[in-house]
Amino acid sequence: MSVAKVALDIPLDRCFDYQVSDATQQDIGRRVLVPFSNRKLVGVILDVRETSDLPLNKLKPAIKIYRDALPLDKGLLAVFEFCRNYYHHPIGEVIMNALPPGLRRTKPVFGKTAASKFVEIFSLTAAGKIFDITTLPGRAIVKKKLITVLQTNGQLRRDEVAAISSRALRLLSELAAEGLILAEKVPADILSTTPSAEPVLSNDQNAAVTSIAAGIDSFNVTLLHGITGSGKTEVYLRLVATALARGKQTLVLVPEINLTPQLEAVFRARFPGVPQVSLHSHLAEGERVNHYLAAQSGEARIVLGTRLSVFTPLPQLGLIVVDEEHDGSFKQQDGLRYSARDVAIYRAQQNAIPIVLGSATPSLESYHNAKIGRFRLQRLDTRAVASASLPTVRLIPVNKKTDEGVSEPVLTALRQRLEQNQQSLVFINRRGYAPALLCPQCGWICGCSRCSAKLTLHARKNRLRCHYCGLEMAAPAHCPHCGNADLRGVGQGTQRIETWLTNQLPTARILRVDRDTVASKAQLTSFIERVHAADVDILVGTQMLAKGHDFPNITLVAVLNADSSLYSSDFRAEEKLFAQLMQVAGRAGRADLPGEVLVQTAFPDHPLFEALKRHNFAEFAHAQLQMRQEAQFPPYTFQALLRVESVHDEAAREFTRRSADIAKPLAKNVRVFDAVPAPIARIAGRSRWQLLAQAVSRNHLQPFLHAWREQLEALSAREVRWAIDVDPIEL
Repeated sequence: MSVAKVALDIPLDRCFDYQVSDATQQDIGRRVLVPFSNRKLVGVILDVRETSDLPLNKLKPAIKIYRDALPLDKGLLAVFEFCRNYYHHPIGEVIMNALPPGLRRTKPVFGKTAASKFVEIFSLTAAGKIFDITTLPGRAIVKKKLITVLQTNGQLRRDEVAAISSRALRLLSELAAEGLILAEKVPADILSTTPSAEPVLSNDQNAAVTSIAAGIDSFNVTLLHGITGSGKTEVYLRLVATALARGKQTLVLVPEINLTPQLEAVFRARFPGVPQVSLHSHLAEGERVNHYLAAQSGEARIVLGTRLSVFTPLPQLGLIVVDEEHDGSFKQQDGLRYSARDVAIYRAQQNAIPIVLGSATPSLESYHNAKIGRFRLQRLDTRAVASASLPTVRLIPVNKKTDEGVSEPVLTALRQRLEQNQQSLVFINRRGYAPALLCPQCGWICGCSRCSAKLTLHARKNRLRCHYCGLEMAAPAHCPHCGNADLRGVGQGTQRIETWLTNQLPTARILRVDRDTVASKAQLTSFIERVHAADVDILVGTQMLAKGHDFPNITLVAVLNADSSLYSSDFRAEEKLFAQLMQVAGRAGRADLPGEVLVQTAFPDHPLFEALKRHNFAEFAHAQLQMRQEAQFPPYTFQALLRVESVHDEAAREFTRRSADIAKPLAKNVRVFDAVPAPIARIAGRSRWQLLAQAVSRNHLQPFLHAWREQLEALSAREVRWAIDVDPIEL
C-alpha cells in the first residue's frame, strides 16, 4: 500500500494523502478520483510515497486512478508550482482549472482520443521526388508502384496505401528509412500538402526572422514591435517553420477567441500537412479534450489558443508566440489571477526556448524591458504591402454641436467613401443604444439595483441592461420619481449610431458588430466574409473590430467618444486608449488605397493625440514612462492588490481594514496604502473593497505577500471573499 499526495479543486492551499494500492512514481501527474467529505472529487497526484504524516489507518483509500490519458509532466507541474507561489493561489485550484472541463469530470475520457481527428499521410521527400525507379530491382514491383503513385499524386493516405498491397505499409517504412518517404499525421479535413505562397519578406521582416531564428536553441525574449500591417504574422509563420523543421511544437497565444478563426486559417494554409489544434472556451467539451490530448501526446505540432492555453502540456515545445502581447485579455481577472504572457515567459525560460511578444503598441512594461536590454527588440517600421502606407490621422474638435455624437466632417467623409465604393469603419466602444436613461425634469438616472452602475438602454427591444451583472428589465414608461413620461437616452452606443447613420445614409449597407449581434464564432466569420465580399459599406462596431482583422477596402476609420478614458482614475487609462486607437486606426489603408482616420475629441492638443497623429508610439511611451517613474508606478515598482467582496458592505470594509492593520507591521520595504472602495464599489449585489501594496522590487514584495497571506487565512471571514491580485492591470 502506497500513499498518494493529491491536489484537489478546493480553496485550501494544501494537498491530501490517500491510500492507493496500485500507484507508482509513473502515476505522478495523473488524475485520480477520491472521497472528500461527502463528495467524490477528481484531483491530480503530485507525489507517491511509502509514508504519510498521518497514521496510515486514518487515510481514506482512493477510488480510482485514471490512466486514460498521459500524466502531466514534471515541467508543467513546476509551472503550476510557480503560479501557486507567485500568484498566491491554492495549488489544487491552479492545477484543476488548467485542465479542460472534460478532464475534470468523474467519468473517464475513453474514446475521446485525439488520434481519430488525424489521418496519416505519406509523401515524398526531396530525394524521393527525383528518385529513378529503374534503379530498383525488377522484383520490387510494389515499391515501384508506391513511388510512381506518389510522384504522380503527391501523397497517399494510410487507407489508400493498404489498398495497393498488404505489404505496402512495411515497404513504405523501408523507403522512409532510406530517406525517400515522409510520414505525417494531418487533420482529417485538411489533406492538401500544397502550402500557401510565401510572400517576399521586407528588409525589417527578414532581419527579425534571421535574428530570432539564430537563438532558436536558447531562452530569449524578443519584443516584435511592428506597426499595424507590417507583417508580424508572416514573421511568426517563418519562425514556426523553423521550429517544425527541428521537430518542435509551437504554442501561439492570442488574446481573444474572435481572433482565433482568422489566424487559424492562415496557419492551416501555410502548413496544411502539419497537425494543428486550437484551444479556447467556445469549443465543444469533447473537441476541447481531443485537442488537449493531441497536444499532450505530441501529435499536434501547432497549438493556437487563448489565455488558458499557456498551461497546455507540450512535450516537444520549441517556440512560444504571444500575439498582441499588450492586450488586457491575457490577464485573468478572477480565480487564479495570472498573466498568460508572464507565465509564457516563465515557461520559455524553463524549457530554454525562445518566446516572441508581438504588438504594434507594446505594454509599457515590455517596452521598458526591451529598452533596458532585458528583452531583445525587433522593429517592423514599414507595412508589408509595399504600396500600403500608414493612414493619415485627423483630429476633429467636438466642442461645437454634433448631431447624435457624429460631427459634420465625419458624415461628409462617410458620404465620400460611399460615392467611391470604399468601405468605412465607425468605432465607438459602447454597445447598446445609450449608456443611460435620464429624466430631464428631475434628473433621475436609471441605475442597476445590484451594481454601482447605470443601466444601458437597448432600444431595439426597449430594454435596460446592466453590462456588469447582466440584470435586464423593461424600460419604464415614466419617471418613478416625478412621473415624467419624457425619458431620454443619454449618450451614444453602437445601436444609436447605427440607427442615425441609417437615416442619414439610406443607401448605405450598414453592419453593426458587437457582443449583441455576434453570438458565435460562425456568426463573426459570416460578418467578416460579408465585409471581404464588399456586401457592407459601413461597419459600426466596438473593440471586436479594433485588432487582428485585415479589410483591404476600408479606407476610412471614424472614432467617436475617444475622450472618455482621459477622465479615468486608472494610471493605465491613457496607455490603453492609445493602444486601442492605434489598433483601430490600423484597419484603414492596408492595401493599395490610402487610408484616413478621423478622431473626434474635445482635446485635440493633448499629447496622446499628437503622438497618434504621427503614429509615434516611442514618443508616447517615453512620456508615459517618464511620468510613471516620477510617480513610482509600474514598471518602476511592483504591485499587489487585495480584493475583498461581500454582500454586506460593512463586512467587506472591516475585513479590508483589519487586513491593513495586519500588513503594516509586516511591510519592510513595502508601502501599504489605505483601504478604499473599488472603482465600481458594488457588482452583482456584492460590495467591493481593495488594498494596494507596492514595492520597488519583487524580492521585497513576494516575501511580504507570503507572510501576509498566511495571516489573512487565519482571519475569520465567513461572509467575505478575498484574493490577492499580483501585478494587477485594473486598480
